[in-house]
Amino acid sequence: MTSNLPLAIIAGTIAAVIGAAIWATVTLVTGYQLGIIAVGIGFLVGIAVRLGGNGGSPVFGIVGAGLSLFGCVLGNFLAIIGMVADSADVSYVSALFGFDYSYTFQLMYDTFSPMDLVFYGIAIYEGFKFGTVEE
Repeated sequence: MTSNLPLAIIAGTIAAVIGAAIWATVTLVTGYQLGIIAVGIGFLVGIAVRLGGNGGSPVFGIVGAGLSLFGCVLGNFLAIIGMVADSADVSYVSALFGFDYSYTFQLMYDTFSPMDLVFYGIAIYEGFKFGTVEE
């Protein structure tokens, strides 16, 4: 079977979005960011990249790592939107579509903590590790 980088990217992106939704949901329900979710995102994305792309070269690991980071950052952003919705007493969908996205980077900066780097690092490592087929 031949490798397929575009399919790996599509599969990894879908997995990253699913992982982000899980990250945001768990964060909103528990009130905590749990490191195990970062491991899960990296694993989910890496496996999706590996299975979707059937590739063995390091480029698949790089795709897995990048998309894992994307999943974590998106998960943090979606959790923030949930907190905005709760504080404004509006629905999540209203907050998501009513949010002024010009404030995205400032909001992400304001809510950043050093533990985010730990979680991101774990996800990147896992995405790379599971995205690359061991020979």
